[in-house]
Amino acid sequence: FAALLSQLCQCTAESNPLLFDLQALSASSCLTGTRDYSPKQMAIRERVFTAIINCFKRHGAEVIDTPVFELKETLTGKYGEDSKLIYDLKDQGGELLSLRYDLTVPFARYLAMNKITNIKRYHIAKVYRRDNPAMTRGRYREFYQCDFDIAGQFDPMIPDAECLKIVHEILSDLQLGDFLIKVNDRRILDGMFAVCGVPDSKFRTICSSVDKLDKVPWEEVKNEMVGEKGLSPEAADRIGEYVQLHGGLDLIEQLLQDPKLSQNKLAKEGLGDMKLLFEYLTLFGITGKISFDLSLARGLDYYTGVIYEAVLLQQQNDHVEDPVSVGSVAGGGRYDGLVGMFDPKGRKVPCVGVSIGIERIFSILEQRVEASEEKIRTTETQVLVASAQKKLLEERLKLISELWDAGIKAEILYKKNPKLLNQLQYCEETGIPLVAIVGEQELKDGVVKLRDVATREEVNIRRENLIEEIRMRTSQL
Repeated sequence: FAALLSQLCQCTAESNPLLFDLQALSASSCLTGTRDYSPKQMAIRERVFTAIINCFKRHGAEVIDTPVFELKETLTGKYGEDSKLIYDLKDQGGELLSLRYDLTVPFARYLAMNKITNIKRYHIAKVYRRDNPAMTRGRYREFYQCDFDIAGQFDPMIPDAECLKIVHEILSDLQLGDFLIKVNDRRILDGMFAVCGVPDSKFRTICSSVDKLDKVPWEEVKNEMVGEKGLSPEAADRIGEYVQLHGGLDLIEQLLQDPKLSQNKLAKEGLGDMKLLFEYLTLFGITGKISFDLSLARGLDYYTGVIYEAVLLQQQNDHVEDPVSVGSVAGGGRYDGLVGMFDPKGRKVPCVGVSIGIERIFSILEQRVEASEEKIRTTETQVLVASAQKKLLEERLKLISELWDAGIKAEILYKKNPKLLNQLQYCEETGIPLVAIVGEQELKDGVVKLRDVATREEVNIRRENLIEEIRMRTSQL
């Protein structure tokens, strides 16, 4: 590992403020925007990962992996104004490398390199962003992303609808509270910008400004558009009229009749697909959690069609009916042109996907566990092999070996002659549900005394039946 760091990190912050020194990272586990995880915290994470992976597999996804770093040129020009957040590396050979910013661009590169035109995949891995961290809200510089993507040429909006169904399933399964999935379409946004008088050259930069509407008021966004990005106040005001609209099928129908938008080819295409999407979401029975929101922009440059973002909601107070957003926990969209950027012949592979914001979800669940003082098990041990008398270590070792060989999760205390009370206390502290006690009389009778830690009930089980008994008793836990 040290040799790899040496090769990768011939760079300093002085020569380039965006060059990331991995040697410093290896020397400290407490860098800003990173954290260590205790066994208890990891147990919570494992629960969340399991729920997400089960959902991805339920929808037929395969799993892939890609390197943690890519050629710098692979990542350049894909993230709009967020490109400044990429961590750059430089190795001894002069090859410019960067730590991956997300899992979508590496996926597109993977498809192009391997000439894959059809795949449904998930990928769970760490990504890196030179961002201003907000640790309590799950915003880090090193964090996991959980991505699900469908690549291939299919009929409109069917894969897109499935991605939204997946978000709905995961957020419902994790019981995070009330949530809303906002949807929009880049074509509708671009059409809106065109009819509002935004020059073509400013579409992406104005899109990045609109993307901030979930964090700052409209007036601040308007000031940025006009003061910093040179948009006319009249055009900004026209945009302001549209971006405050949100609703469902009724709003889509209304905009299809809008005298300006209906004359724009891109906007009309986007609205037509949005109507189809809502029809599919109605069949899935999830439109109650979906909002067509014209303020949703998602600042990444590679999106070409439908975009979406899931936010958690909370009631502000008893006097306010509309819930307020407390942060994004998932996002994604369609990116039909990204794979073509990496293909020598520019061959495109249509793609749509979603990324689950695992760190924010984890922060919420961790705070909830702390508040409830819920006891979290950090192991999956089913049984402790114990002894009631001295000089029975050999018998404990024989029995635990039998259990391990049968696939039973078992432990012993690492003492020759542990006190029975200490062994029982260990089970209570760690949440081990069963104790298999061997004693001189049990050995003579060919039985093992099986104790239920919670009820303290003890029964003698024939040695040959012990494994099946443990499986039966722990299968329901």
